[in-house]
Amino acid sequence: MASEPAQEITPDQLFHRAAALHRQGKIDLAITAYRKILEIAPEHSGVWGNLGVALRTKGEFQAAVIAYKRALEIAPGDPGVTGNLGNALKDLDRLEEALAAHRSASAGLPEDFNIRYNYGIALREAARYDEALVELDAAIALKPDAPHPRWDRAIALLHLGRFQEGWSAYEARWHTGDLPARPVDVPRWQGEAFEGKTLLVFAEQGFGDSILTSRFISQIKARAGDGPDAGRVILECKAPLQDLFSGIAGIDRMVEPGEAAGEYDLEVPIMSLPGIFEAADDRLPPPADLYIPDYARQKARVLLRQDARFKVGIVWSGSVTFKGNRKRAVGVESFLPFAEVPGVDLYALQKGPRSGDLEAAGAGAVVTAIGEQLDSFAETAAVIDALDLVIMTDSSVAHLAGSLGCPIWNLLNMATYWLYRGQGETTPWYPSMKLFRQEEAGDWEPVFERVRQELAEAVAAKRAGNWPR
Repeated sequence: MASEPAQEITPDQLFHRAAALHRQGKIDLAITAYRKILEIAPEHSGVWGNLGVALRTKGEFQAAVIAYKRALEIAPGDPGVTGNLGNALKDLDRLEEALAAHRSASAGLPEDFNIRYNYGIALREAARYDEALVELDAAIALKPDAPHPRWDRAIALLHLGRFQEGWSAYEARWHTGDLPARPVDVPRWQGEAFEGKTLLVFAEQGFGDSILTSRFISQIKARAGDGPDAGRVILECKAPLQDLFSGIAGIDRMVEPGEAAGEYDLEVPIMSLPGIFEAADDRLPPPADLYIPDYARQKARVLLRQDARFKVGIVWSGSVTFKGNRKRAVGVESFLPFAEVPGVDLYALQKGPRSGDLEAAGAGAVVTAIGEQLDSFAETAAVIDALDLVIMTDSSVAHLAGSLGCPIWNLLNMATYWLYRGQGETTPWYPSMKLFRQEEAGDWEPVFERVRQELAEAVAAKRAGNWPR
């Protein structure tokens, strides 16, 4: 008896297998499978759309755009693919095209949570915060329990200077799953008097956020009461910050994370302090009084040449684990023309994985790299205090220089940290900081050209005895 021929596997069946790999996080295998399907079914719009998603996951944004557009050639106007195209265009800083795509997707599926949410994110990255709030509110109405739109809404409110609403909404960060869980049996301090109790203030996000909000720590003690029953304040933060923070009034004890377990009655995240003390642009305490030990100053004298040249510290990247770092960071090559300005010496303060960029760019002989020799923020502070200027893209060092009151030029991408708002050259949070902004998303060249021109003016000002201004 003749056997029946094997049944041929259809492209749709292959697609379901590839999609299963995709859902399991096996992105490379899924991409390979999608490509093989397209060899036999090049007009399969679902494969093209999923391929775009996989490519975007790998950071291949241009390739993702091509895949999405191929899908739309086959299935014009598909709102889901159009919205995904908007996401990839946003990644490429093609913001007007991205917004057009999101607008089209939203019109096609106005009741789709993901489409409205992604549109809100794109508007926020385009610094169109009022419009972003409309879309984020629409997403929240569609899925009230989703925490991420509430968190992004908080950021938009802070950008707009709507601080009372913004600080309240900012607490949504504790529901996104992006922060470590805290002990459930410890009450959260809301700003009430705490005489006779011990309060733990804990760092929760990046080093820069801790430096920014350390200014509020000294205000806590006013609510601790007086006399022998006065409340105590424990500050929990990582070791690289502890010397720096040891000069802040009102701290009874400093510990590393987890070290004070069971020793406190109340706790508060350090980033909740601005809301508790109702911070706003016109109602701010000055930056904290940061302490620079003698050993750190001695190290700075060794690391920096003791001459009259204009000493500029540079940092070109923040933490590579920060998901927005790709857009705020630049290559060290953009900073090198500053060394061509007569009288200028550059010192690289960069730490971490990107510190090797200087040697990779062939500039190790003309820029002095000292970042990896700095073992704490106190040592970095000592160096900054001895420099004439710091020029950098935004990261924790910007908060450090601003808190010290040292001259700092902060180079900002379009989607900035809320602290810097949407426009202007200054921020009331750091009076010594000057802001240089992108006018077009992703376009750094005009920013660096302007900085180079003003750097020459700063060198001349120092020679005339008028620096810092």
